[in-house]
Amino acid sequence: MATTHSPTAASTKESPASWLPLIVVVMTQIQASFAVNALTVSMQGITTDLDTAATSIGTAITAGTFSMAAFILLGAKVGARFGTRKVFQIAVAIHAAAMAAVALSLSPAMLFIAQASSGAVIALIAPALTVFIATNYKDQQQAKAIGLLAAAIPAAGVLALLVAGWFATTIGWRYSFGLMVVLGVVNLLLSFKLKSVPAQPLIKIDWTGAFIAAAGIILLSFGFSGMSSWGVWLATDQAPFAILGISPAPLLIILGLVTGQVFFAWLRKRQEIKMPRIFDLRVLASSSELAVTACMAIMLFVGTAANFLIPLYIQIVQGRSSIETSFSIIPYTLSIFLASTFVAFLYEKYPPKIIARSGFIVVAGALVLIAFTIRNDWGQLFVVLGLILLGLGQGAIVALVFNTLLSSVPRELAGDVGAWRGLVHNLSGSAGIAVASAFAVGTLGSLIATAANDHPEISPELIYSVNINDADFMTDAQLEALLGDRAGSPAELAAAIDVNAEARLRSLQISLLGLAGLAMLAIVPAGRMPGKRPGDLPKQLEPDDPDALDLDTEPTTTKGRK
Repeated sequence: MATTHSPTAASTKESPASWLPLIVVVMTQIQASFAVNALTVSMQGITTDLDTAATSIGTAITAGTFSMAAFILLGAKVGARFGTRKVFQIAVAIHAAAMAAVALSLSPAMLFIAQASSGAVIALIAPALTVFIATNYKDQQQAKAIGLLAAAIPAAGVLALLVAGWFATTIGWRYSFGLMVVLGVVNLLLSFKLKSVPAQPLIKIDWTGAFIAAAGIILLSFGFSGMSSWGVWLATDQAPFAILGISPAPLLIILGLVTGQVFFAWLRKRQEIKMPRIFDLRVLASSSELAVTACMAIMLFVGTAANFLIPLYIQIVQGRSSIETSFSIIPYTLSIFLASTFVAFLYEKYPPKIIARSGFIVVAGALVLIAFTIRNDWGQLFVVLGLILLGLGQGAIVALVFNTLLSSVPRELAGDVGAWRGLVHNLSGSAGIAVASAFAVGTLGSLIATAANDHPEISPELIYSVNINDADFMTDAQLEALLGDRAGSPAELAAAIDVNAEARLRSLQISLLGLAGLAMLAIVPAGRMPGKRPGDLPKQLEPDDPDALDLDTEPTTTKGRK
């Protein structure tokens, strides 16, 4: 008698999705992230070629990242409204054109504008990357895809260190950005093989909310980026204006924070009357999601600041070439890549709050280790070990918090999660660079002023002839050229160079210890992260489901939320 076999679990199990969408996502993330890393590693060549200060490179970096943060919430809605793939393709093409403008820059202003333009279109790209992952992968594939997306940023760093460092040392820094134009063309062509994400033409864009968000972020951007040149508190001669002697920087930051409060008040009001809004507050519906955001912000602030200070020190303080800088920090960048890729394997054994707390302890310990062991010779074993530990902690935390946040919200909010991730990533990272730069330069000026007064061989005339308040990181050769004939004798010049060298080292050490303290403070919000990681993204609710979520209204329940 014939028997009927029921299908086994193995036969009914869905086959893994194609990895082509992830390839496009990772390569596009590399295209978007490469520019920042290439600017950092090419610092010496750019400052010479464009005749600008090293800290102005940090200003150009923040121009792009703040621009991206200002428009990313709008970018998520534009992608959903007109079709994610179509908007993504347009943005990739414009970003490639912006990279061509960077490569052809003739002045710091042109570099600044090109970077700002690239940041604005990344605001369209970043949410799309998250949507592609959410719509193509689930379960373990989703976790691995998120880890690889997070790992793409340090992977871009590795490429920038190797490729941009070599180009800057040999044929010129401009070729690195020309290479990104080629990569942009490749990504554009591959994107046509992705399945189209249906447009949602009924979505109404909250233009008022978008304007308030952009205004707040622009105020913060000018405030943070102006800290080093305008003054952290008291206005310098370079400040465009001053109120009772106070620098515009803190005033703009305060206005930006106030505008941010207005923005969230606007969202809550729109939520209550069930009107369309530029960002869905369900992404931050509980204290757990707020804690995840706080951990993400602190880690990106600390990591980006350290990633700016270390190349700055190697190239400007030590006078190393771009390729030497690349090889010096490759262990750090590779460790970020490895941790971002493999942290998903810890999800089954440890809850997010344990992984996050452990990661912040590792980051703080690594920064302390580097601060107490770094010398003018970069080759110490403990320094390299500290960089590796820093990368492992940073990579694990960034991938963890993104996956935790994405896993805790309904699938249709993936674009909002991607936008929020991009906003926090760029705003925190840019603030990290700006604050770390201003703090390091301010500390440098204070240390130089104190040490110069303690050295009798340095005359008061030399001290008065150089404005200590305008102190900046310079190589010994640059300082010698600046002092020129102002030094009364070779002994006085040598003493001034020694004072500057010691102050540079101490400034870096103090800055790193400050970042370590901030990382330790992050242990508090890390403890409020979920005790157990949610599974796959919550199901996409069907239209006839009584708990169905309308994109522009609030759900009747919070089913599936913890």
